[in-house]
Amino acid sequence: MKEEIVYQASPKVINHIKNWLLWLKAERMYSSHTLDAYARDLSSFFKFWQSYLNTEPDTNDLQQIDVRTFRAFLSNQNSRHLTKSTLARELSTLKSFFKYLNKNNIIENTSITILSSPKKDKILPKSLDVNQTLELLDSVKDFAKDEWQGLRDVAILTIIYGCGLRISEALSLNIGDITHNDFLKIRGKGNKERYVPVLPVIKTKIDAYLTACPYNPKQGEPLFLGARGERISPRIVQRTLEKARTILNLPDNITPHALRHSFATHLLAKGTNLRYIQELLGHKSLSTTQRYTNVEINHLIKEYEKANLLDD
Repeated sequence: MKEEIVYQASPKVINHIKNWLLWLKAERMYSSHTLDAYARDLSSFFKFWQSYLNTEPDTNDLQQIDVRTFRAFLSNQNSRHLTKSTLARELSTLKSFFKYLNKNNIIENTSITILSSPKKDKILPKSLDVNQTLELLDSVKDFAKDEWQGLRDVAILTIIYGCGLRISEALSLNIGDITHNDFLKIRGKGNKERYVPVLPVIKTKIDAYLTACPYNPKQGEPLFLGARGERISPRIVQRTLEKARTILNLPDNITPHALRHSFATHLLAKGTNLRYIQELLGHKSLSTTQRYTNVEINHLIKEYEKANLLDD
């Protein structure tokens, strides 16, 4: 069961928080994952507020809060050695919440707008070379209890790599989502839609899994199932990959998301246009995709001389 998020604030403030989250979901179409992160950010902020100011904030306190309190909160979070990305998100959460309160005439306090977001560290995407990727995809079948589950795990990681999907996008697929002309319609971050071609080898892996699957899912039902016939949890896939990378002596940063990064770097190494890769990945900004140009392309090109992307 999902842990309930507690806000150390007055009932009125808690009601404003809930209305704000509902507005983000309905008007901005934020995912449940993003909403959960925002809710936890506010929970952390109000927990800090209570210890810092020794009071449980009400609406009038929101009206009076000054920039020093926001700075004290960020300083406290920084002392916990949180990443710059997390600090930036927490500040963004607070700005969004206070902007909502001001826009709806609940309070009139724009002091937080003075603060600038911390600059994020430039981190290169994690990726494998082609041979490592293919070896990994082949190995995961050995860690499942039943043969059909092993075939399922191979199909999941193959579609993540072969289509450049996020794990959440792969596991949310249903039977019938692959169209008759072999395209996937993906709804990604910010409810943004994109179409991704499905290679024949991906369909082969999925068909092998479905043939062996004892639950025989029907049109519109979840594609990838867990042991009890429910939609599979991301944690199961992550645990399988943890076992595989231990056996293959791969670094700890090789996660399901690393396969998505590998997809992008391998395509770039083959000379695929950056704009096309941006569309395939569903990146809003081309600058996000341009990170892949920093990967050692010459090494990846040499790897492609030995093996093509998902060459069966």
